[in-house]
Amino acid sequence: MPEALSKIERRILNYLVDYLKENTYQPSIREIGKRFGIKSTKTVSEHLQSLADKGFIERDASRSRGVKILGMNLAPGALNVPVYGRIAAGIPALLREDVTAEFELDRKLVGSSDAFMLEVKGDSMQAMGILPGDYVIVEPADEGDIQNGDVVAARIDGDATVKRYFANGGQVVLEPANTSYAPILVHEHNDFAILGRVTGIHRRLTRAHTEAIVTGAH
Repeated sequence: MPEALSKIERRILNYLVDYLKENTYQPSIREIGKRFGIKSTKTVSEHLQSLADKGFIERDASRSRGVKILGMNLAPGALNVPVYGRIAAGIPALLREDVTAEFELDRKLVGSSDAFMLEVKGDSMQAMGILPGDYVIVEPADEGDIQNGDVVAARIDGDATVKRYFANGGQVVLEPANTSYAPILVHEHNDFAILGRVTGIHRRLTRAHTEAIVTGAH
């Protein structure tokens, strides 16, 4: 949980939010100082650093307007969906420091405000149209909510994988959609957790993607 804000920190944060809604950039340190009658740019910088230390903003100290607001949706019709480059062992598996990028997606394409994305590294799901380099959209779900045949993101021995989920008689199997790969028998692994259900794919078409799609059509 973020730490509580002082009165002036809350006022500055609200000002940053309102300013960004009206413009496409953040106010400068001098503009913030003028708004709140703070003559010292050093004092303004200290307030911004406190907001950063408490997890409300990110700062680029080399830029006058180098502020990014965290954890707030400033576009009602869109969601900022984080991309995780690494999955941590244990709970929680998704840590803020492992976010490598963010995509702003239309809410119509994302059913959960807690959704996140993972980059597909291999071709084990190619028969379902999930290709290397794709970004899968994952909506968090408990294993009890997963049904046989669902495509899930899971953690196996510290690595993320995307597979089809099947459970029978207490045994869980993660099946690939590529006959070159063997199913994963979950009971053979010490570290296993369901991260969520895959509900969509974001793909930037490259020449390799296009050739793979065309080849698969013949």
